[in-house]
Amino acid sequence: MSPFQLTRTLAPDAAGADLRADVLHGFNRSPKELPPKWFYDARGSELFEEITRLPEYYPTRAEREILKERAAEIAAATGARTLVELGSGSSEKTRFLIDALLPGLDSYVPVDVSESALTGAAESLLAARPELRVHALVADFTRGLALPGTPGPRLVAFLGGTIGNLLPGERRTFLRSVRAMLTPGDALLLGTDLVKDEATLVAAYDDAAGVTAAFNKNVLAVIDRELGADFDPDAFEHVAVWDREREWIEMRLRARRALTVKIPELDLVVPFAAGEEMRTEVSAKFRQAGVRAELAEEGLDLERWWTDSEGRFALSLATAR
Repeated sequence: MSPFQLTRTLAPDAAGADLRADVLHGFNRSPKELPPKWFYDARGSELFEEITRLPEYYPTRAEREILKERAAEIAAATGARTLVELGSGSSEKTRFLIDALLPGLDSYVPVDVSESALTGAAESLLAARPELRVHALVADFTRGLALPGTPGPRLVAFLGGTIGNLLPGERRTFLRSVRAMLTPGDALLLGTDLVKDEATLVAAYDDAAGVTAAFNKNVLAVIDRELGADFDPDAFEHVAVWDREREWIEMRLRARRALTVKIPELDLVVPFAAGEEMRTEVSAKFRQAGVRAELAEEGLDLERWWTDSEGRFALSLATAR
């Protein structure tokens, strides 16, 4: 059997159809909103990689610290023969886990919407670990997922704090779908950013160099390119605010003046009042008790909880009952 297999479950036009649906839905709401997945075209992915290296943006460094220090414990606790990673991207941080699970690890199943990211990551992994089998899935894990027939126990990893981009109802649906992939004794490794002081949180999403602002505005360039819109990114300013009640960061784009945007592909004209804000991302922050409760509600029991040395970020290991 080839050490690398790739399965496509997304239709070729799925991304375009989803973008049109999200723009139609989001621009007809009040307040307007867009889901954050549209940040990540090639340019957006480059900008996010730059964000992860900024001094203000601690989550990537904090999670890597935990993985580096705790990978052996995670491997011992799970004995996983299959590692599934949702939203795998470059699979860079996951290499700590893969190396800790080898030689008992039979298969790595990265899941991402980007075929090029999956192929590049697999080539790099297999060059250094020829004994590993990689079965990549081009798929949208938020729609549910059918995993290939790989041996158990299984460990599903969802890292980076990405679960914070889901609203509470969406998190319930997501965790329910993850539980459906697992048999009793299989495990979920979940990365969550933690509640902390407002200044640290806001700075992480509004850096002094303006990289996050460029990342936020990039969504307008995506809509211009893909849907023929005439957004002027300079007509909007980046905003990051902490919602104390909901304990999440919101990223928004605020119109600097009254303007009208035309989106020919959708036969849509979108007015913006001066100062009007459009939400482009929610990034929820968590507490251990809340994570435990959300997992338990969907049949997952929190077994281990690790944080970085400064208590900023957590990895939790939960088993399916």
